[in-house]
Amino acid sequence: MKWEGEEESSNVEDRRTFGKTGLAISGIGGVLLLLIGAYFGIDPQQLNQLIGNAQNAGGAAKDQVERPLTAEEVKRGKFAATILRFTEKVWDEQFQRTGKAYEYPHMVLFSEQVQTGCGAAPSAVGPFYCPADKTIYLDPTFFDELERRLGGSKAAFSQAYVIAHEVGHHVQNLLGYSRMVDAKRRTLPKEEFNRWSVRLELQADYLAGVWAFYGQKDFRFIEPGDVDSAIRSANAIGDDRLQKKATGFVSPEKFTHGTSAQRVRWFKRGLETGDLKHLEQIFEMPYEEL
Repeated sequence: MKWEGEEESSNVEDRRTFGKTGLAISGIGGVLLLLIGAYFGIDPQQLNQLIGNAQNAGGAAKDQVERPLTAEEVKRGKFAATILRFTEKVWDEQFQRTGKAYEYPHMVLFSEQVQTGCGAAPSAVGPFYCPADKTIYLDPTFFDELERRLGGSKAAFSQAYVIAHEVGHHVQNLLGYSRMVDAKRRTLPKEEFNRWSVRLELQADYLAGVWAFYGQKDFRFIEPGDVDSAIRSANAIGDDRLQKKATGFVSPEKFTHGTSAQRVRWFKRGLETGDLKHLEQIFEMPYEEL
Protein backbone atom coordinates (compact mmCIF):
# COMPACT_ATOMS: atom_id res chain seq x y z
CA MET A 1 0.00 0.00 0.00
CA LYS A 2 1.29 3.43 -0.93
CA TRP A 3 0.93 5.75 2.06
CA GLU A 4 4.28 7.21 3.07
CA GLY A 5 4.61 10.93 2.46
CA GLU A 6 0.84 11.47 2.22
CA GLU A 7 -1.08 13.98 4.33
CA GLU A 8 -1.71 13.04 7.96
CA SER A 9 -4.86 13.69 9.97
CA SER A 10 -4.69 16.32 12.70
CA ASN A 11 -7.29 14.39 14.72
CA VAL A 12 -4.90 11.87 16.24
CA GLU A 13 -3.82 11.98 19.87
CA ASP A 14 -0.80 9.89 20.79
CA ARG A 15 -0.81 8.74 24.41
CA ARG A 16 1.83 6.06 23.99
CA THR A 17 4.50 8.21 25.64
CA PHE A 18 2.49 7.89 28.85
CA GLY A 19 2.29 4.15 29.16
CA LYS A 20 1.67 2.29 32.39
CA THR A 21 3.85 -0.34 33.92
CA GLY A 22 2.85 -3.43 35.80
CA LEU A 23 -0.59 -3.95 34.20
CA ALA A 24 -1.44 -7.60 34.80
CA ILE A 25 -4.02 -9.35 32.63
CA SER A 26 -3.09 -12.98 33.15
CA GLY A 27 -6.18 -13.59 35.27
CA ILE A 28 -8.54 -12.71 32.44
CA GLY A 29 -8.31 -16.14 30.86
CA GLY A 30 -5.99 -15.12 28.06
CA VAL A 31 -5.63 -12.24 25.65
CA LEU A 32 -7.25 -14.21 22.83
CA LEU A 33 -10.57 -14.54 24.65
CA LEU A 34 -10.79 -10.79 25.03
CA LEU A 35 -9.74 -10.41 21.43
CA ILE A 36 -12.56 -12.68 20.29
CA GLY A 37 -15.16 -10.61 22.10
CA ALA A 38 -13.87 -7.17 21.33
CA TYR A 39 -12.21 -7.19 17.93
CA PHE A 40 -13.64 -4.77 15.39
CA GLY A 41 -16.22 -2.60 17.04
CA ILE A 42 -17.74 -4.19 20.07
CA ASP A 43 -20.84 -2.43 21.36
CA PRO A 44 -20.36 -0.21 24.45
CA GLN A 45 -22.22 -2.44 26.92
CA GLN A 46 -20.22 -5.54 26.01
CA LEU A 47 -17.03 -3.49 25.99
CA ASN A 48 -17.69 -2.15 29.47
CA GLN A 49 -18.29 -5.68 30.74
CA LEU A 50 -15.02 -6.90 29.29
CA ILE A 51 -13.22 -3.86 30.64
CA GLY A 52 -14.64 -4.45 34.10
CA ASN A 53 -13.60 -8.09 34.03
CA ALA A 54 -10.12 -7.12 32.91
CA GLN A 55 -9.72 -4.52 35.63
CA ASN A 56 -11.02 -6.83 38.36
CA ALA A 57 -8.76 -9.65 37.26
CA GLY A 58 -5.70 -7.58 36.55
CA GLY A 59 -5.67 -5.24 39.51
CA ALA A 60 -4.45 -1.67 39.53
CA ALA A 61 -1.70 -0.49 37.28
CA LYS A 62 1.33 1.31 38.55
CA ASP A 63 2.03 4.98 38.06
CA GLN A 64 2.31 6.42 34.58
CA VAL A 65 5.81 6.80 33.22
CA GLU A 66 6.75 9.02 30.32
CA ARG A 67 9.06 7.60 27.70
CA PRO A 68 10.20 8.51 24.19
CA LEU A 69 8.71 6.70 21.20
CA THR A 70 10.88 4.31 19.24
CA ALA A 71 11.46 4.85 15.53
CA GLU A 72 9.03 2.00 14.77
CA GLU A 73 6.37 3.54 17.00
CA VAL A 74 6.78 6.89 15.26
CA LYS A 75 6.28 5.17 11.90
CA ARG A 76 3.17 3.37 13.14
CA GLY A 77 1.77 6.67 14.36
CA LYS A 78 2.34 8.27 10.98
CA PHE A 79 0.67 5.32 9.31
CA ALA A 80 -2.44 5.53 11.50
CA ALA A 81 -2.68 9.31 10.98
CA THR A 82 -2.29 8.92 7.22
CA ILE A 83 -4.96 6.23 6.94
CA LEU A 84 -7.32 8.29 9.08
CA ARG A 85 -6.75 11.24 6.74
CA PHE A 86 -7.56 9.03 3.75
CA THR A 87 -10.86 8.12 5.43
CA GLU A 88 -11.62 11.77 6.24
CA LYS A 89 -11.25 12.77 2.61
CA VAL A 90 -13.33 9.87 1.29
CA TRP A 91 -16.20 10.28 3.75
CA ASP A 92 -16.14 14.05 3.37
CA GLU A 93 -16.85 13.57 -0.32
CA GLN A 94 -19.47 10.85 0.16
CA PHE A 95 -21.41 12.80 2.79
CA GLN A 96 -21.34 15.92 0.61
CA ARG A 97 -22.91 13.94 -2.23
CA THR A 98 -25.93 13.31 -0.02
CA GLY A 99 -26.12 16.89 1.22
CA LYS A 100 -24.68 16.08 4.65
CA ALA A 101 -21.59 17.20 6.52
CA TYR A 102 -19.16 14.58 7.73
CA GLU A 103 -18.01 14.96 11.32
CA TYR A 104 -14.46 13.71 11.71
CA PRO A 105 -13.81 11.08 14.37
CA HIS A 106 -10.97 11.39 16.84
CA MET A 107 -8.28 8.71 17.14
CA VAL A 108 -6.25 7.87 20.24
CA LEU A 109 -3.11 5.76 20.04
CA PHE A 110 -2.22 4.10 23.32
CA SER A 111 -0.23 1.32 24.89
CA GLU A 112 -1.30 -1.14 27.57
CA GLN A 113 -4.49 0.65 28.67
CA VAL A 114 -6.51 3.78 28.03
CA GLN A 115 -9.28 5.91 29.52
CA THR A 116 -12.22 6.39 27.13
CA GLY A 117 -15.72 7.78 27.07
CA CYS A 118 -16.87 4.15 27.38
CA GLY A 119 -14.64 3.40 30.38
CA ALA A 120 -11.06 2.23 30.93
CA ALA A 121 -9.80 -0.39 28.48
CA PRO A 122 -6.72 -2.64 28.30
CA SER A 123 -4.93 -3.23 25.02
CA ALA A 124 -6.25 -6.79 25.00
CA VAL A 125 -9.71 -5.66 23.84
CA GLY A 126 -8.25 -4.77 20.45
CA PRO A 127 -9.10 -1.70 18.33
CA PHE A 128 -12.54 -0.28 19.05
CA TYR A 129 -14.79 2.70 18.43
CA CYS A 130 -16.47 4.42 21.37
CA PRO A 131 -19.66 6.23 20.26
CA ALA A 132 -19.83 8.18 23.52
CA ASP A 133 -16.81 10.29 22.55
CA LYS A 134 -16.78 9.49 18.80
CA THR A 135 -13.23 8.20 19.11
CA ILE A 136 -11.30 5.24 17.70
CA TYR A 137 -8.87 3.68 20.15
CA LEU A 138 -5.90 1.72 18.85
CA ASP A 139 -2.84 0.12 20.35
CA PRO A 140 -0.77 -0.37 17.15
CA THR A 141 0.93 -3.45 18.60
CA PHE A 142 -2.42 -5.17 18.07
CA PHE A 143 -1.36 -5.86 14.50
CA ASP A 144 1.54 -7.97 15.77
CA GLU A 145 -0.89 -9.84 18.04
CA LEU A 146 -3.25 -10.48 15.13
CA GLU A 147 -0.43 -11.91 13.06
CA ARG A 148 0.92 -14.06 15.88
CA ARG A 149 -2.34 -15.50 17.20
CA LEU A 150 -4.76 -15.50 14.29
CA GLY A 151 -2.66 -15.59 11.18
CA GLY A 152 -3.60 -12.11 10.01
CA SER A 153 -1.40 -9.99 7.80
CA LYS A 154 1.27 -7.41 8.54
CA ALA A 155 0.65 -5.80 5.16
CA ALA A 156 -0.19 -2.09 5.38
CA PHE A 157 -3.48 -2.39 3.51
CA SER A 158 -4.63 -5.15 5.84
CA GLN A 159 -3.98 -2.83 8.78
CA ALA A 160 -5.71 0.02 6.97
CA TYR A 161 -8.76 -2.25 6.67
CA VAL A 162 -8.82 -2.56 10.46
CA ILE A 163 -8.83 1.22 10.86
CA ALA A 164 -11.38 1.68 8.07
CA HIS A 165 -13.71 -0.80 9.78
CA GLU A 166 -13.60 1.24 12.99
CA VAL A 167 -14.23 4.41 11.01
CA GLY A 168 -17.16 2.51 9.50
CA HIS A 169 -18.65 2.29 12.99
CA HIS A 170 -18.31 6.05 13.25
CA VAL A 171 -20.15 6.47 9.94
CA GLN A 172 -22.88 4.16 11.26
CA ASN A 173 -23.09 6.30 14.39
CA LEU A 174 -23.52 9.47 12.33
CA LEU A 175 -26.16 7.89 10.06
CA GLY A 176 -28.21 6.46 12.94
CA TYR A 177 -27.68 2.76 12.30
CA SER A 178 -25.90 2.25 15.62
CA ARG A 179 -28.76 3.79 17.60
CA MET A 180 -31.30 1.72 15.71
CA VAL A 181 -29.52 -1.52 16.58
CA ASP A 182 -28.87 -0.47 20.17
CA ALA A 183 -32.60 0.18 20.65
CA LYS A 184 -33.30 -3.44 19.71
CA ARG A 185 -31.13 -4.60 22.59
CA ARG A 186 -33.82 -3.49 25.03
CA THR A 187 -36.63 -5.41 23.33
CA LEU A 188 -35.15 -8.56 21.80
CA PRO A 189 -33.90 -11.82 23.34
CA LYS A 190 -30.12 -12.06 23.32
CA GLU A 191 -29.84 -14.60 20.51
CA GLU A 192 -32.14 -12.56 18.28
CA PHE A 193 -30.30 -9.36 19.09
CA ASN A 194 -27.01 -11.03 18.19
CA ARG A 195 -28.25 -11.24 14.61
CA TRP A 196 -28.62 -7.46 14.53
CA SER A 197 -25.14 -7.12 15.93
CA VAL A 198 -23.91 -9.27 13.05
CA ARG A 199 -25.68 -7.01 10.56
CA LEU A 200 -24.02 -3.95 12.10
CA GLU A 201 -20.57 -5.53 11.91
CA LEU A 202 -21.02 -6.69 8.32
CA GLN A 203 -22.17 -3.20 7.43
CA ALA A 204 -18.94 -1.82 8.93
CA ASP A 205 -16.99 -4.31 6.82
CA TYR A 206 -18.93 -3.13 3.79
CA LEU A 207 -18.18 0.50 4.64
CA ALA A 208 -14.48 -0.37 4.87
CA GLY A 209 -14.74 -1.76 1.34
CA VAL A 210 -16.58 1.34 0.10
CA TRP A 211 -13.82 3.48 1.58
CA ALA A 212 -11.19 1.42 -0.27
CA PHE A 213 -13.19 1.73 -3.53
CA TYR A 214 -13.22 5.52 -3.47
CA GLY A 215 -9.80 5.78 -1.85
CA GLN A 216 -8.28 3.85 -4.73
CA LYS A 217 -9.98 6.12 -7.24
CA ASP A 218 -8.73 9.25 -5.50
CA PHE A 219 -5.30 8.23 -4.21
CA ARG A 220 -4.29 5.04 -6.07
CA PHE A 221 -2.89 3.54 -2.89
CA ILE A 222 -3.67 -0.15 -3.50
CA GLU A 223 -0.78 -2.24 -4.78
CA PRO A 224 -0.67 -5.86 -6.01
CA GLY A 225 -1.38 -8.27 -3.16
CA ASP A 226 -3.01 -5.65 -0.93
CA VAL A 227 -6.59 -6.83 -1.35
CA ASP A 228 -5.59 -10.42 -0.68
CA SER A 229 -3.92 -9.35 2.57
CA ALA A 230 -7.06 -7.57 3.75
CA ILE A 231 -9.18 -10.59 2.86
CA ARG A 232 -6.88 -12.83 4.89
CA SER A 233 -7.40 -10.60 7.91
CA ALA A 234 -11.17 -10.50 7.42
CA ASN A 235 -11.19 -14.26 7.10
CA ALA A 236 -9.12 -14.63 10.28
CA ILE A 237 -11.63 -12.89 12.53
CA GLY A 238 -14.96 -14.46 11.56
CA ASP A 239 -17.00 -15.68 14.54
CA ASP A 240 -16.89 -19.27 13.33
CA ARG A 241 -13.12 -19.36 13.05
CA LEU A 242 -12.56 -17.54 16.36
CA GLN A 243 -14.98 -19.80 18.24
CA LYS A 244 -13.44 -22.91 16.73
CA LYS A 245 -9.96 -21.76 17.67
CA ALA A 246 -10.95 -20.86 21.23
CA THR A 247 -13.36 -23.65 22.17
CA GLY A 248 -13.07 -26.35 19.53
CA PHE A 249 -16.66 -25.95 18.32
CA VAL A 250 -18.96 -23.35 16.74
CA SER A 251 -22.15 -21.84 18.24
CA PRO A 252 -23.95 -19.82 15.51
CA GLU A 253 -26.48 -18.46 18.02
CA LYS A 254 -23.60 -16.65 19.73
CA PHE A 255 -22.28 -14.99 16.58
CA THR A 256 -22.02 -11.20 16.95
CA HIS A 257 -19.72 -10.23 14.07
CA GLY A 258 -20.44 -12.70 11.26
CA THR A 259 -18.67 -15.70 9.81
CA SER A 260 -15.38 -15.46 7.97
CA ALA A 261 -17.19 -15.96 4.67
CA GLN A 262 -19.71 -13.21 5.45
CA ARG A 263 -17.06 -10.71 6.49
CA VAL A 264 -15.01 -11.35 3.38
CA ARG A 265 -18.11 -11.22 1.15
CA TRP A 266 -19.35 -7.84 2.40
CA PHE A 267 -15.91 -6.24 2.41
CA LYS A 268 -15.36 -7.38 -1.17
CA ARG A 269 -18.81 -6.18 -2.21
CA GLY A 270 -18.09 -2.71 -0.88
CA LEU A 271 -14.68 -2.69 -2.53
CA GLU A 272 -16.10 -3.80 -5.87
CA THR A 273 -19.17 -1.55 -6.02
CA GLY A 274 -18.69 1.48 -3.78
CA ASP A 275 -22.49 1.62 -3.66
CA LEU A 276 -23.85 3.02 -0.41
CA LYS A 277 -27.35 1.85 -1.33
CA HIS A 278 -26.39 -1.58 -0.04
CA LEU A 279 -26.27 -0.22 3.51
CA GLU A 280 -30.01 -0.62 3.81
CA GLN A 281 -29.91 -4.01 2.10
CA ILE A 282 -27.78 -5.44 4.88
CA PHE A 283 -30.54 -4.61 7.36
CA GLU A 284 -33.45 -5.62 5.16
CA MET A 285 -32.45 -8.92 3.55
CA PRO A 286 -33.21 -12.24 5.30
CA TYR A 287 -30.52 -13.07 7.84
CA GLU A 288 -29.81 -16.42 6.22
CA GLU A 289 -28.90 -14.68 2.96
CA LEU A 290 -26.22 -12.46 4.47
